[in-house]
Amino acid sequence: MSNPLLDTIEKETGPNPTAAVIWLHGLGADGGDFVPIVPELDLTGCGPIRFVFPHAPTMPVTINNGYVMRAWYDIIGIDLGRREDEAGLRKSQALVEALIAKEKARGIPASRIVLAGFSQGCAMTLQTGLRHAEKLAGLLCLSGYLPIHASVEAERHSANHETPIFLAHGRSDPVVPVRLAEMSRDHLLSLGYQVEWHEYAMPHSVCPEEVADISRWLQRVLG
Repeated sequence: MSNPLLDTIEKETGPNPTAAVIWLHGLGADGGDFVPIVPELDLTGCGPIRFVFPHAPTMPVTINNGYVMRAWYDIIGIDLGRREDEAGLRKSQALVEALIAKEKARGIPASRIVLAGFSQGCAMTLQTGLRHAEKLAGLLCLSGYLPIHASVEAERHSANHETPIFLAHGRSDPVVPVRLAEMSRDHLLSLGYQVEWHEYAMPHSVCPEEVADISRWLQRVLG
């Protein structure tokens, strides 16, 4: 049974896009959360890009007393890396795979597709990108962590072993501790991935310095 396509917001930087960035939002937000970042990015030399901002499904979130909100998977407790909603992660992984397939059907090869995400969206970017069966252009991972990390070595696909990974975090993040991001970075490095690590003097957010670094990275992987 095929997965239903998620509702999305799309922004194209020019006609006939030759690349795509699928950008996944964080817990409780929606696809509109990162739309304003597009005009802030310097995409010189990248060619026209289609930015795709999907809305996550709605579900009750345990840590928020079962309140129904947009989420890629359930958050069971504050110990993010320990008790994990593996079934939810894998279900949303299939939804993200369907978005990649849609871009390929529209003529953009996997090698010109960047997966990007913030917080839970970062976790989904790594969950999906490391297992994807075709080489992607890059994984843009902001203020999140590597989920179900113990399964990565067995489940990862060799197609994306050389795919560039941008991993960034705020030093004063009260939501996803920077130590969890550092552990994710170290685990990815131990498996031989190309991780470009950035940390900033910010909380669980995005700062201008980070936007400039993201611009340079996108120019490199899509230029």
